Amino acid sequence: AKAPPPPAAAAPRPAAVPAAVPSQDPAQVLTGIPGMDFSSLPPAAKRELATVFSDEFCYCGCPHSLGACLKQHTTCKHAKRMARLSARLVSEGGPASEVIVTLSKYYASFREPRTALKVDPRMCQGNANAPVTVAEFSDFECPFCGKARPILEGFARKHPAEVRFCFLPFPLGIHPNAVPAAQAVLWARDQGKFWQMHDALFGQQENLKPEALPALAKSVGLDGDKLAAVLKTEQYKDEIEGFRAQGRTAAITGTPSVFFNGRAYDLGYQEEQLSHSMEDEVEWRANNNAWAAD
Repeated sequence: AKAPPPPAAAAPRPAAVPAAVPSQDPAQVLTGIPGMDFSSLPPAAKRELATVFSDEFCYCGCPHSLGACLKQHTTCKHAKRMARLSARLVSEGGPASEVIVTLSKYYASFREPRTALKVDPRMCQGNANAPVTVAEFSDFECPFCGKARPILEGFARKHPAEVRFCFLPFPLGIHPNAVPAAQAVLWARDQGKFWQMHDALFGQQENLKPEALPALAKSVGLDGDKLAAVLKTEQYKDEIEGFRAQGRTAAITGTPSVFFNGRAYDLGYQEEQLSHSMEDEVEWRANNNAWAAD
């Protein structure tokens, strides 16, 4: 018989775990910042914002956390812009961990390769020489597109010198009437009435069956019978597939999907966030793909 194995060595005692360090008082983190006041935020949002300020670095490139940059590098306009964006995100209920991820992805997107999108000038609003082209992949039957549409268009109208807004149809397979609606708007474009038909389609999102589209054409002064005949053909099939191919190349996952000069935008469809991203894009482009020095 084999000899019994030697007794196992006693397991080492675990090292003492230091007591958790209490988080910094939000009031200390958020006060004393020249020119900034976060007192109107609810207490929960203040806690999350204080964590963002302590754990995230300023995108200006300095070796400071955002909070330290705000207090020590007081001439840094980038820190103040980042702080305002952070405050908006936490005020919407975002926890600090998600806000930090959102900020990191947002600022990293400026340095990532841009998607070269081919837009049709007839499907764009604004000055073709504007420094920022905002391109939207959209589906006429998508309820989220319907909600984003007035915000995006209002934003573009508010900034005519900075923004050209372009529409790219991206009919989703889950929407049975999205392709006929895309056909209708492309046909209307060829008749010189793209935006009129675009608005009419979005105004009747819940009834875009092919048989309803000729009446919409008539409502904008077009020949409904001609549209009905077009819808029975595959006249715009290749063009629609071309727009879809652009979307796939841009790695979009749904609609609406928006790009600022080919940079994927993912901050949400609020006027303040859109304007913030536009201002960042103008600065980035004006400084040859870099942030301006503080």
